Amino acid sequence: MLTAEECDALAQSTADAVARRSYGKLIAFLSALTHDVAAAEDALSEAFAAALTDWPRNGSPESPEAWLLTVARRKFIDALRRSQKLDPDADVLSIGVIPDEACSEEIPDRRLALLFTCAHPAIEVAIRAPLMLQVILGLDAKAIASAFLMSPAAMGKRLVRAKEKIRQAGIPFRVPERSELPERLDAVLEAIYAAFAEGWSDAAGTDAARRDLTAEALFLASLVAEMLPNEPEALGLTALMLHSEARWRARRSQGGDYVPLAQQDCELWDWAKINRAEALLKNAASMGAIGRYQLEAAIQSAHVDRRWSGRSNWNEVVRLYDALIAITGSPVVAVNRALAVAETQGPVAGLEAMPNAAEDQRLAAYQPYWAARAELLARAGTTDEARRSLEIAIGLASDPAVRRFLEQRRTSVAAGASEEP
Repeated sequence: MLTAEECDALAQSTADAVARRSYGKLIAFLSALTHDVAAAEDALSEAFAAALTDWPRNGSPESPEAWLLTVARRKFIDALRRSQKLDPDADVLSIGVIPDEACSEEIPDRRLALLFTCAHPAIEVAIRAPLMLQVILGLDAKAIASAFLMSPAAMGKRLVRAKEKIRQAGIPFRVPERSELPERLDAVLEAIYAAFAEGWSDAAGTDAARRDLTAEALFLASLVAEMLPNEPEALGLTALMLHSEARWRARRSQGGDYVPLAQQDCELWDWAKINRAEALLKNAASMGAIGRYQLEAAIQSAHVDRRWSGRSNWNEVVRLYDALIAITGSPVVAVNRALAVAETQGPVAGLEAMPNAAEDQRLAAYQPYWAARAELLARAGTTDEARRSLEIAIGLASDPAVRRFLEQRRTSVAAGASEEP
């Protein structure tokens, strides 16, 4: 017989697992029924709250997802009544009806339809990808704002406006016709990649939600690639994510320390994923339309080839970065390009190629920029500036393993300076 505390803990554990596993599916399904994303989110939130009251008393249902959908529908109808948007004589049975297919263990997956709904031309271009991250993957405004180098307050307001636009414009919740897909595809791919990057930031795999996030993002990317096999960028993104995921086990030592790519044990890489990525990238390249994700995947492929073969290919990497920066204009790409330039022309040339945080405020809070700058300064012998940049990088590091790595590098730079004649 479980105690009350144990029942509460079990209910919370079940709810957490359902949220990680099925949040996006539930929101997508409810949004398709209600045609109101914000209302679907509110209703599902109330359903989860109800579950934490009901499940400790009555036990977790056989299908928690179906239970949550049913309760969420009732909460949605109650909200309509409270707001006086529902006619008292209306047939409530016809509002947000949960089809029989949803009352099984498998909730029909409507996430792809909701992804493309969020990418509708009526939605502001810049907010499409952040909107998908929130409604499909459940990220909060703070996490999304960080991914897009924006303040949480500004991001929150824009997300609210976007959801209201979907409701007011009556945007249909469906996968658009083939002819409509290309104009929406960029935003969908951007959101999937941002979700993957957010999950990837938990390199040690200690946060189950973040690890689930990378799996969800890779699943969605594969789904888009299968649906659009003639879209090279869909294939390129999947290849890029597979290359990254293939190295997951090698990113940390057995003691949990951060391991840079140049020091990783290739034997720990998942070569099945790498081979699949290479096949996708080759297929995409054969279509003759090079884009951002193919270039990023090609850079990852070049790094893998160099580590495995021992052959220097930094000139090729610089050329790939040149093409990528021409497409994106991204300061993050510019930082990585500067590091590649340093490998071919030396640290001074790398520093000259490095963007300036004073001229682009987005870099001021970007930890890898300060770490990269510190590395090039140290290699150029400018140790005082290197230590100052490392101090900033350490202060910005959210991953304890990365922070330890940077602290060790700071010690090493200081020791090298003290040994100079």
